[in-house]
Amino acid sequence: MAVLEFKSVSKGFGTGTTRTEVLKGIDLSVAEGEFLVILGFSGTGKTTLINLMAGLQTPSSGQVLFKGKPVTGPGPERGVIFQNYSLMPWLTVSGNVRLAVDAIFPGMPRAEKEAKVAHYVQMVGLSHAATRRPAELSGGMRQRVNVARALAMNPEVLLLDEPLSALDALTRANLADEIEHIWDADKKTCVLITNDVDEAIVLADRIVALNPDGTLGREFRVSIPRPRERSAMNHNDAFKTLRAQVTNYLMDVGIKGRVEGSRILPSVTPIHGLPSAVVDAQRGMIDERFLDFSQLHKIYPTPKGPLTVVEDFNLKIDRGEFISLIGHSGCGKSTVLTMAAGLNDISKGAIKLDGRHVMGADPERAVVFQSPNLFPWLSARENVAIGVDKVYPKASQAERQDVVDYYLERVGLGDAMDKPAVEMSNGMKQRVGIARAFALSPKLLLLDEPFGMLDSLTRWELQEVLMEVWSRTKVTAVCVTHDVDEAILLADRVVMMTNGPQATIGKIVNVDLPRPRTRKALLEHPDYYLYREQVLTFLEEYEHGAKPKPAQAEAGETANRDQKAA
Repeated sequence: MAVLEFKSVSKGFGTGTTRTEVLKGIDLSVAEGEFLVILGFSGTGKTTLINLMAGLQTPSSGQVLFKGKPVTGPGPERGVIFQNYSLMPWLTVSGNVRLAVDAIFPGMPRAEKEAKVAHYVQMVGLSHAATRRPAELSGGMRQRVNVARALAMNPEVLLLDEPLSALDALTRANLADEIEHIWDADKKTCVLITNDVDEAIVLADRIVALNPDGTLGREFRVSIPRPRERSAMNHNDAFKTLRAQVTNYLMDVGIKGRVEGSRILPSVTPIHGLPSAVVDAQRGMIDERFLDFSQLHKIYPTPKGPLTVVEDFNLKIDRGEFISLIGHSGCGKSTVLTMAAGLNDISKGAIKLDGRHVMGADPERAVVFQSPNLFPWLSARENVAIGVDKVYPKASQAERQDVVDYYLERVGLGDAMDKPAVEMSNGMKQRVGIARAFALSPKLLLLDEPFGMLDSLTRWELQEVLMEVWSRTKVTAVCVTHDVDEAILLADRVVMMTNGPQATIGKIVNVDLPRPRTRKALLEHPDYYLYREQVLTFLEEYEHGAKPKPAQAEAGETANRDQKAA
């Protein structure tokens, strides 16, 4: 008998003309001991689905059954772990877990409760932090407390609603491994909601896609033997095939609208705040070493003395190159980027762009941050126009408007140019941010984890939007990311940084894959996984805070010199 069943379940919100149908005709069965992953993206009803399983919401029609009986409300047999952990800030790790034990097992003897709490705190690897309060914990540690608290209720089914999505990539992978170990040890039934294809394949017995229209989509059986070690998966043909099938299906059903545009970009010249004589003298930009990082250092004063965050960072970038900068959290990627933008002072060394030293911020260096920082009361068109009006002072109003509209069309916002930013989704806001950056006709485009806050499907879509617009401009670009696939997809070279402090370049990989690139084409290219393995191997070596080996750091610099000399 199935543990959980959905029989023709639909769920909608609102009434009359304002009613929205979120889930439609869901038929689903979850077997005892199964690890089921529901894979879907923002707005597809994933959280509504898990809330129906948990009894936190009731269907508009149809039935949700637990062991053959209708679900009428929450119950301890169904433990839920949400994306946002609601911990009591005044209680310790053990105290937060004890809350759940006290609620579910009020008659249990005190010693037994303490042993139960200690067992689950130890299971999630937090015994050393049992007396700490949430404010003293990292995001990953807080989510571990959340997992321990749910497990301590001894549920028959564990329901996980994107519990890892707010974490950095390394913490996310490690906690996913822990969840798999817990599932394997306790043989619980697990249902995980996620938007991460790799996470789904590593954890699932079965993957079911949730379509954008609220219906269940294609089902994928995962027959890859466990344990599924992430590096080993890179050589597993079954993994590669399944990864391509799942990704292609999601892109086919999820990304329907393609970028279209009818406007022609006007021939107007930006001034980037320079005197006209300088502009005239620099019309022909240099090609080689267009962006030159030379012995770059960033040192911060601290009470214990100077702290060197970035040390001896040397990189030569030709005009029109797209560079991905990747490394673990805290390795100084964003520090390098903000120094190139002129937003962070250089402690030692130099950065030159087009033969001139970078000094202070300038529209010639456009930056797209993780959060697009739009004026919420202005429309998409007005947000982009702010920079354009300053950069093209000699252009007519009609020409400047054409520049704005051209790039908004290119990023897929042709029908939403007059929509206020406050009414936009995060994905739409980031499209405006990308359009704003390109509309400045910058010499250098700097992207600081531009898609880090977005779900996978929106991220895939905007990566393709970025590549499409970049292919037309060939602007020199540097993108900071923690996403290995994104780094390879976008870049001509992937530059890998060692861990901080004293972070530097550890390795450089040339990505010799044909352009224009699409995610689908890359997944089918025979060399794609070879590049992926090089980057993953480097990141794994530095996973536990390793310092660069002198030979390795030297190899990175030699590779850089050789590439520029070639």
